[in-house]
Amino acid sequence: MPAPRNGLVTGDDRRARCWWGASTPDYRAYHDDEWGRPVVDDHRLFEKLCLEGFQSGLAWLTILRKREAFRRAFRGFEIDRVVRMGARDVSRLLGDPGIVRHRGKIEAALANARAAARIRDEFGTLAAFVWRFEPAADGPERPRRMTRAALVRLTETPTSRALSKDLRARGFRFVGSTIIYAHMQATGMVNDHLVGCFRHRQVKLSKGIA
Repeated sequence: MPAPRNGLVTGDDRRARCWWGASTPDYRAYHDDEWGRPVVDDHRLFEKLCLEGFQSGLAWLTILRKREAFRRAFRGFEIDRVVRMGARDVSRLLGDPGIVRHRGKIEAALANARAAARIRDEFGTLAAFVWRFEPAADGPERPRRMTRAALVRLTETPTSRALSKDLRARGFRFVGSTIIYAHMQATGMVNDHLVGCFRHRQVKLSKGIA
C-alpha cells in the first residue's frame, strides 16, 4: 500500500494506524497487537532476535507468515532447548519447507541460544541485559516528533550500533545494527508508531510516559 503523505491510514474501525500496518491483515494484527509493545519475556525476546536475523534480505511479512513453523522448528525458542540442538537438527531444519532454509541463519540461531544462556548467567535474564540499552524517549537520537519522514530515516542509531557491537562480542550472529534497530522497534525499546496512530499513545502509556 502506498504511504499517504502523513503516513496514516484510517481503517474500517475508524482507527488511524501507520500505513504499513494497514497493508495486509497479517500486518494489521502485528501492528495492532505486537509491534512496539514492551517485551520483557526471555523466550519472546530471543524469538524476535532470531526472527529478525532470519528476515535479513527478505520481507518481514514472509517471516511473519512462517512464524508458527519457526516456533515448531526451534522448540518454541526456549533458550535451554535450543542450546541442546546440534548438527543433526541443522540438517533436519535445512529440509523443513516451513522455515527459511539458510544454513548460516539456522546455525546463527543455535549460536545465539548459547550466547543468550551466557548472558542470562551473567545478568539474570536476557531482558535485563537488553533493556539496559533502552534510549531515553527524549534523548538526542530520538525524533522530536515521529512522522513518516522521521521513521523512514530511522534504520539504525547509536544505541543499535552499541547493542549490536556488544552482542557480537558475546558470540551472537546476524545482529547487525540495522537488524538490532528493527528488534528495538518490535520489542518496544523505542516507540516508532507515528504520531496520530492509535498505538502511539497506547505504547507511550505502557512505558509510563504521559
